[in-house]
Amino acid sequence: MKRHERMNALLELLGERGRVDVEEAATELEVSAATMRRDMDVLAEQQLLTRTRGGAVLSSVAYDLPIRYKHAHRSEEKEAVAKAAAKLVERGDVVGLSGGTTTTAIARVLATRPDFAEAGPQPHLTIVTNSLNIANELAVRPQIKIVLTGGVAHSRSFELVGPFSELVLQQISIDIAFIGANGMDPAMGATVHDEAEARVNRLMAERARRAVVVADSSKIGERCFARVGDADVFDTFITDNGAEEATRREFTDRGLKVVTARPSGSAGSGTDTAR
Repeated sequence: MKRHERMNALLELLGERGRVDVEEAATELEVSAATMRRDMDVLAEQQLLTRTRGGAVLSSVAYDLPIRYKHAHRSEEKEAVAKAAAKLVERGDVVGLSGGTTTTAIARVLATRPDFAEAGPQPHLTIVTNSLNIANELAVRPQIKIVLTGGVAHSRSFELVGPFSELVLQQISIDIAFIGANGMDPAMGATVHDEAEARVNRLMAERARRAVVVADSSKIGERCFARVGDADVFDTFITDNGAEEATRREFTDRGLKVVTARPSGSAGSGTDTAR
């Protein structure tokens, strides 16, 4: 396991348990105690955890992992979700993308689609986003028009939030919006850690003719602080095939179409749709 993957795994472990000691984490991640101490020290310097006697606790400011630590986590599942989402986009569409690693994967799939990459006098696709990293990646592609909402940058998610973001979104119309979530619960719907992000994400969904929530199956059953919405703003939920059938039925019973994407290499890779 590479160092950045190990640090990501350590932060995920802390996120689940709140606290771990050096020996416990070293055993879980199959490294020496000395290596684990060094990793904890590095993450403590970045204020992503707080060192304790013999271990670490998750830092109070690290309620959401910086996006640079999350790219490798469940990458195959997110890629499958992204490909399923990209199939819903047509040439000439205005596409809304919230911040997050799953929506970043969607942006990359859209950017490499041959019909969107062809040379031409006009852009083939318009992306509206409040994500700094998505805008940064797509700005070099002349056939995709990028509209950045403006606002105040969130230091961990790289999302722009606040009144300026809301002002821009209130003035535009979107064909289809893909909104990421930190938690997806049948009763609560899509939730995120930050109330300002939730407000902007919901507004982006409301400005779209069709709004789709995207999240890998590890987010199912999780409830975070701020609610974005469920079938009141979304008509579709795209996830991977790790979602249990009974849980999928709970979402469909509440009015969401569930699209299940199978990661590459899994049996019968592709997508299933349930109503």
